[in-house]
Amino acid sequence: MSMLDSNLKAQLKDYLQRISQPVEIDASVDDSDKSREMLELLSDIESVSDLVTIRVHRDDAEAKPSFALRRSGAEPRVRFAGLPMGHEFTSLVLALLQTGGYPPKIEPDVLEQIAGLDGEYHFETFVSLTCQSCPDVVQALNLMAVLNSKIRHTMIDGAVFQEQVERRQVMAVPAVYLNGQPFGQGRMELAEIIAKLDTGSAARDASRLAAKEPFDVLVVGGGPAGAAAAVYAARKGIRTGIAAERLGGQLLDTVGIENFISVKETLGHKLASGLEEHVNTYDVDVMNLQRAEALVPGDLIELKLTNGGTLRARSVIIATGARWREINVPGEREYRNRGVAYCPHCDGPLFKGKRVAVVGGGNSGVEAAIDLAGLVSHVWLIEYDAQLRADAVLVRKLQSLPNVTIVTGAQTNEITGDGERVTGLNYKDRQSGVLHSIELAGVFVQIGLVPNTDWLKGTVKLSPRGEVEVDERGRTSVPGVFAAGDCTVVPYKQIVIAVGEGAKASLSAFDYLIRTPLSAAA
Repeated sequence: MSMLDSNLKAQLKDYLQRISQPVEIDASVDDSDKSREMLELLSDIESVSDLVTIRVHRDDAEAKPSFALRRSGAEPRVRFAGLPMGHEFTSLVLALLQTGGYPPKIEPDVLEQIAGLDGEYHFETFVSLTCQSCPDVVQALNLMAVLNSKIRHTMIDGAVFQEQVERRQVMAVPAVYLNGQPFGQGRMELAEIIAKLDTGSAARDASRLAAKEPFDVLVVGGGPAGAAAAVYAARKGIRTGIAAERLGGQLLDTVGIENFISVKETLGHKLASGLEEHVNTYDVDVMNLQRAEALVPGDLIELKLTNGGTLRARSVIIATGARWREINVPGEREYRNRGVAYCPHCDGPLFKGKRVAVVGGGNSGVEAAIDLAGLVSHVWLIEYDAQLRADAVLVRKLQSLPNVTIVTGAQTNEITGDGERVTGLNYKDRQSGVLHSIELAGVFVQIGLVPNTDWLKGTVKLSPRGEVEVDERGRTSVPGVFAAGDCTVVPYKQIVIAVGEGAKASLSAFDYLIRTPLSAAA
């Protein structure tokens, strides 16, 4: 039997030709079907490289099924508990390459920072194989373990190790533990993880940013609008910078994309990678993991960051996008990541066989309910309006599923719990006023977006919904400050619209620069 088809095995063989050191795989197995599948996967790997060997253990104390990678004569520092297939197959391939001596593509200063971390670090990351955010975290921690002998990392497939999920009360992925204690939740990049461990990095980062020369155009935000704005500005040959909390923006939380014109279908994280690659082909100073705190208008506009750093620019383009909207009912924040979730693709597998609710009857809510129905025992869809607002084809699909209950005209009043996790949801029938309670293990909130503009209050004019008000050229109420994308009043929050608005704002900023005399400060 083989876990990999012939094409995938051929690709794997090509990749593993790059390793230069022997890699030993210690497999911990029992008599379960999952152990059998894992051994089939490892046999496929061994068959395509003479430098890979497998050792099978049945009586050790390690989780089963799991396997660890190590260089000959060294202690294993990277372990996979479960089968790293789906999105995590890439994590396995990279771990094999790096353990086998293939050099990672990271900056020398980052490599030095990892090597300099002192202490004993045992990381564990709970994942689901359908989670798009999980591989970034797994790959970052695997890399750190390969580069520093004081770091170990174990990826744990929550669907396989349900007992550990229950004991740790993991209700959202990726969930990272360090030395047995919670370390982080959700997508984290390598630099972010290192910054949490290297306490002096924030001050050094702030000092480095403050020393930068003023930009002609500074883009705030790294989603589709921000990326387009940066590309258009850089193509004009002017000094361009982009400060983003995370490059890719909402794309990193998006699964299938089928309406980005000229691309028949793609995945959110793939499009995000494409945007980043495109930006990096130009002379753009990319400053990732930077959260904006305040904007100070002037001849040189100042952008203050939460790490204490300050950037200066002759013009600024705001493209900070939006985030999931909250219901704002008792229990929502108290039980976030403990039963309250916002990404059904990431966290759905953790609720396998359980009862859940989806709040929201638009396209995102109905799509979430359809996806979850294939995993959980029952789904309640709770919609405030008298009818669902999703496309008719999605509604028909939802109505055909036997384990879905649709409740319209319902006002969610409270998410209840036992102090540790969600146990139910209370809603009111808006027509009769009757209160209802549902026993649940999870609630997925899908009621739209809210703009990331809190940091701009009192600086640029915002709409009653908190969106940046812009004119037909993307100009805000502050000279030299432009805005684009989902954070603005422009209707129809779509990727293709954000890209166009980002380009327009960038062209407007360039027009502003060539018509505005240089100040002494600039």
